[in-house]
Amino acid sequence: MLPRPHKLSSSADFKAAMRKGVRAGSRTLMVHLHHRADPVIQGGPRFGLVVSKQVGNAVTRHAVSRKLRNVVVQRELVDRLGRECDVVIRALPAAARATSDELARDLEHALAKAEKKR
Repeated sequence: MLPRPHKLSSSADFKAAMRKGVRAGSRTLMVHLHHRADPVIQGGPRFGLVVSKQVGNAVTRHAVSRKLRNVVVQRELVDRLGRECDVVIRALPAAARATSDELARDLEHALAKAEKKR
């Protein structure tokens, strides 16, 4: 579970990250990485998940969401990224069949690509 200071909560923050951020993808997910001009005073980096109905039914979507949250915590992305980062992780339909290890590899790969584009 991500602590509250590390969650994107408002739709305006999601939209800003997706419109202004750098986009990079992999087989199972798409990452939007946005570096805000004003760093968050407390908390940060902030993460948001988008798991649409294209991924599957409610049970599948919740399973994918749990896996992605767990990957963010286990890979210590909260400690590695800067406080000014907003990251939106959008699951693609292939994520429904992916294991946690595959999602972790794809997330690392997509974040590395996004950092290079920045």
